[in-house]
Amino acid sequence: MKVFLNIRIPEVGMQLLKQSDIELIFPKEETLTHEKWLSYCQQCDIILNVGHNAFDKTFFEACPNVKAISLFSVGFDHVDVISANQHGVKVGNTPDVLSRATSDTAFLLMQSVARRAMFNFETVKNGSWGSFNPINNLGQELYGKTLGIFGLGRIGYEMAKKCRYAFDMNIIYHNRKGNPIAEKELGAQYVSFEELIEMSDVLSVHANYTSDQQNMFNKEVFERMKPNAIFINTARGGFQDETDLYEAITKGKIWGAGLDVTNPEPMKKSSPLLNLPTVCVLPHIGSATIDARNGMAKRAVENVLAFVKGLEMPYPIN
Repeated sequence: MKVFLNIRIPEVGMQLLKQSDIELIFPKEETLTHEKWLSYCQQCDIILNVGHNAFDKTFFEACPNVKAISLFSVGFDHVDVISANQHGVKVGNTPDVLSRATSDTAFLLMQSVARRAMFNFETVKNGSWGSFNPINNLGQELYGKTLGIFGLGRIGYEMAKKCRYAFDMNIIYHNRKGNPIAEKELGAQYVSFEELIEMSDVLSVHANYTSDQQNMFNKEVFERMKPNAIFINTARGGFQDETDLYEAITKGKIWGAGLDVTNPEPMKKSSPLLNLPTVCVLPHIGSATIDARNGMAKRAVENVLAFVKGLEMPYPIN
């Protein structure tokens, strides 16, 4: 079978592919237009996809030859699973291996925002550090505060665990269903979405994104949050309305925000959010560790090789 890989993955995955009997198609071009990417897909049986290429109804109609898709990601909001099922296409992802790394990023963002770390770093870089002032550029402490998790799955659980043990934070969460393990081990409490946004000192988003959740964290939501609240998002940028987020911070409706994902992505360098002292933005580095990316590479390739052998993908979505 022909397998199309659009971007090189870590060497552990490349070696597994080279040692197999598959015919690997790898583009010579460093950057592919959508049309060129689609033309490669039309030549192959399996797609090992890196990035956010859309696998929608149009794709499946244009590529009837594609039998399986292995995603180099845990998120699959760019896949129309219903269309995949209708066309008999198996889809797999890379769960578990990036949960700790991504939660580390959320934890980092939370502390950076609470202590205005990026803003204070800039004062050092630009020479405006100045002399000691007991009332300037103060941050806030997190001890005993309430962490609200929107989407308490694997990554959300790791974030909750860090906050519980590092800062003795109270954990509340809102999910499609309860998480009895988090309730037992971390004392987490299930609450309604309205209670989540009103009670959280830190609100961290870890849910799988769907199109009906576009801009769900907007002016109405931010105005109901605490004035000291910190909004954290390491899931998908589509969750937040960044115009409303900027307004909420500048008007003192909430304290600040830490974003590893933006709307749009990449964030434009002209975004006014980048000028705020209680905002920290990272370029979607949640899984950017050697360990996590190696694990993702292995899982993505294992999905491919299992399908080639006629077996079920070990990490299936559908």
